[in-house]
Amino acid sequence: MAHTDRVDLTVHERDPATLREGLEQWLPDVLGHGPVVVSDLVLPEAGYSSATVIFAARDAAGPHQLVARLPPERSSFPVFRGYDFGFQRDVIEAVRRVGVPAPRVLALESTGEVFGAPLLLFERLEGEVPSDNPPYLFGGWLLEADREQRRRLLRGSVDVLATVHAADWSSIPGLSGDDALRRHFEDQRAYYAWAVAEDGVRIPVLEDAFDWLEQRWPSTVGDPVLCWGDARIGNLGYTDFVPTAAFDWEMACVGPRELDLGWFCFLHRFFQDIAEVFELPGMPTFLHRDDVATAYRNASGHEVRDFDWYLGYAALRHGNVMCRIKRRMIHFGQDQVPDDPDDYVIHQASLRRLMAGTYDWGTPEGLA
Repeated sequence: MAHTDRVDLTVHERDPATLREGLEQWLPDVLGHGPVVVSDLVLPEAGYSSATVIFAARDAAGPHQLVARLPPERSSFPVFRGYDFGFQRDVIEAVRRVGVPAPRVLALESTGEVFGAPLLLFERLEGEVPSDNPPYLFGGWLLEADREQRRRLLRGSVDVLATVHAADWSSIPGLSGDDALRRHFEDQRAYYAWAVAEDGVRIPVLEDAFDWLEQRWPSTVGDPVLCWGDARIGNLGYTDFVPTAAFDWEMACVGPRELDLGWFCFLHRFFQDIAEVFELPGMPTFLHRDDVATAYRNASGHEVRDFDWYLGYAALRHGNVMCRIKRRMIHFGQDQVPDDPDDYVIHQASLRRLMAGTYDWGTPEGLA
């Protein structure tokens, strides 16, 4: 496989024609301008969780650029245990109130009667999104950016994180600030059990990471804030390197700010490590932990604490998700059961180095 190749992933098994028909029947009541014609409907093979539907709709009021999300079918070996679109709507509305460029939610079909599953509909926002597949570090607009463009993207992205953390989460059902980090950690244990262990699969590197984190629990945990949960540049759209769209809110939670900051930094390093496996330079100094911490302090006044712990926790959390994704690929005949169970986690070597304190973060780029 060439390093520029896309990896085929089974994300959904929905029929586009059936979706189009359902949308044309449902949208007149939502948009309120008579009959609707749906065109240019695409189900991108991107992301690992909900099925995303991108389409155009035209009615008497004119054209509309829309996006819908549906939960994956049970037959598609879902990555997460549940998909609460009402919760996602509430989170999006909360962050929009403080200025986060999240899309405006237009409707929620929660009964499942129209599409066979709940559907969340929102406006489509413009912006270039750094690619996950193949990773943006393999080529493209961000890799080709100059220093000032990278600085603009870093600062703008961290500003979005600080704005998310300023949102009022108290009215969102299902969220609680009581012992938030411990609750989040135990939920990750439960996710690990659901994702692999309940079928008798054991991943030593993940179990070692749980123990490593438990033994080094932060002595002081910051105040609980609304966290994006999946805070990364791949969930932002950019116009001239400034964030103009923020999406994918299904992992939102309450916790210390460092939950998002650790995830934000580690997800870039995850792709950087993959680039280096393919002997590509990538962007080793970009989104450096020190630059991100400085930019966040400048944006929020908050001093990042216990960053090593939260970076390790991000690597564990991502390992949980990646082993579930690998099991999904095995399920669909796109991969094979590894001889070494640690190989369910593609970044197991990085996770081991993080625990050993030998991971090389390189030199900050000084973009903050």
